[in-house]
Amino acid sequence: MSPHRIRATAALAALALLPTAAPAASAADGHPGGRHVLLISVDGLHQADLAAYAARHPGSAMAGLLGRGTAYSDARTPVPSDSFPGLIGQLTGGDPAATGIYYDATYNHGLLPAGTTSCAGAKPGAQVDLTEDLDRDQSRLDAGQGLTGLPGSVLGMTGAPQTLLNQALLPVDPRTCRPVQPHEYLKVNTVFEVARQAGLRTAWSDKHPAYEILDGPSGTGVQDLFTPEINSTGPAGTGDWTTDNAATRQYDGYKAQAVLNEIDGYDHGRTRQVGTPAVFGLNFQSVSTAQKLPMSGGEPGGYLPGGQVPGPVLGAALDFVDGRIGAFVAELRRQHLDRTTTIILSAKHGQSPTDPAALTRVDDGKLLDGLNAAWKAGHPGAGDLVAQAVDDDAMLLWLADRSPAATEFAKRYLLAQDGTGTDRTGAAKAFTGAGLQKVYSGADAARYFGVRPGDDRVPDLFGVTQYGVVYTGGTKKIAEHGGVAPDDRAVPLVVSGPHGRGDTVTTPVTTTRIAPTILRLLGLPPEALQAVRLEGTRVLPGIG
Repeated sequence: MSPHRIRATAALAALALLPTAAPAASAADGHPGGRHVLLISVDGLHQADLAAYAARHPGSAMAGLLGRGTAYSDARTPVPSDSFPGLIGQLTGGDPAATGIYYDATYNHGLLPAGTTSCAGAKPGAQVDLTEDLDRDQSRLDAGQGLTGLPGSVLGMTGAPQTLLNQALLPVDPRTCRPVQPHEYLKVNTVFEVARQAGLRTAWSDKHPAYEILDGPSGTGVQDLFTPEINSTGPAGTGDWTTDNAATRQYDGYKAQAVLNEIDGYDHGRTRQVGTPAVFGLNFQSVSTAQKLPMSGGEPGGYLPGGQVPGPVLGAALDFVDGRIGAFVAELRRQHLDRTTTIILSAKHGQSPTDPAALTRVDDGKLLDGLNAAWKAGHPGAGDLVAQAVDDDAMLLWLADRSPAATEFAKRYLLAQDGTGTDRTGAAKAFTGAGLQKVYSGADAARYFGVRPGDDRVPDLFGVTQYGVVYTGGTKKIAEHGGVAPDDRAVPLVVSGPHGRGDTVTTPVTTTRIAPTILRLLGLPPEALQAVRLEGTRVLPGIG
């Protein structure tokens, strides 16, 4: 099913003429009513996970948020259900049609490849990699800043992570022959920018320096952006912080401490008193890695058979996140901010499959190698057809040849591929049609996302997987995200504040509605967001 979209091209061109720059605000600047919004994304968390956890732990912090808030029991993320479109949707009010952000690693047919220095006559087409690959030093938790005493000193990281990006790896704008910064790649403004224009303080904590994209087109949205690199070398010295869930919890603990420091009125590193931000928050990775790891610490990851009950690793991750949320609530109360702060709990994305028996791992590398070989066999002298691929539990392809013949060729080839993957145990498991149930290619892919055919950013092929399919060449993952299944998109959404009544709203909503809701809660106009005007994104029901 295609998510509801509107055509954004003409409207975006008009909005590009409107100012988005935010003037700098002093640390002591106040704001109307002294209101605050703390946004928490528990990546991977499903609505069913939250409901079950609160039922099993009625005295938990998350149950307390439900008791003091409004829960939206039928909330859905944008498509694709990846971290970048998910969080950017929450903070702009827009789907990829408006924001231009389809994933964290994509392709743009109008930009020039990274490293281009002679732009006149250069052939366009460039990877846009907004992952850990952009770090000055991906192996270090501080992304190459050069701190001593890591990991314990990580709170000393800069709050301006754009200084940690390797400029040589950014795509190049053919008009200026300059690298395109992540925040420049975002088409619309953010909640942070609107808050800054009103003189409010902003902060955020996330997993890569490339999250400086949240600064928005003005480049000034987030005053204090803490981004320890999650894919750096972990505490064991082998693997990164996601390969062991205890390490992920340790990593998340640093970001949680940053939020506690901010609640106390300091910057993330507790070095300067700057005032509690009006808009701030973080993402947690612990639940996501617990869902994806087959084993961690000698215990199984994911869910127990049937997919309803968390296994021991996931249960521990949920307990950890609940404990940190409880610490936030307690600190807000201690600082007498509990009567002026609204907590919004949601997730950038879910994770699929929850049922271990449904898992079918499919080696996407072999599929794409076969597609490229078949294309070249039929087109002597041609290069690879696939220019960029992102395959988690959906398939997004950008093609070197965008003609209808080429996009149809790719679609037909993939749907004809049957083979053998692996199940949860590593045993052989058959798959059909490359693991896909539906493929949108060429103009159909553009229409699916609500943009004009030929748009520079839209995938040339979008494949919806059969439930349970995860693309991976190994056996290190038992779940993924990015697709359209309920397990990918059905996330919690709770708005919990001092005047909450424990209501539940069953009307379907999207997580993009978080953005205008944040502004309404701060007493700011939701229509100040460009994506809200483009897509008609409304404030969540029940929020005055």
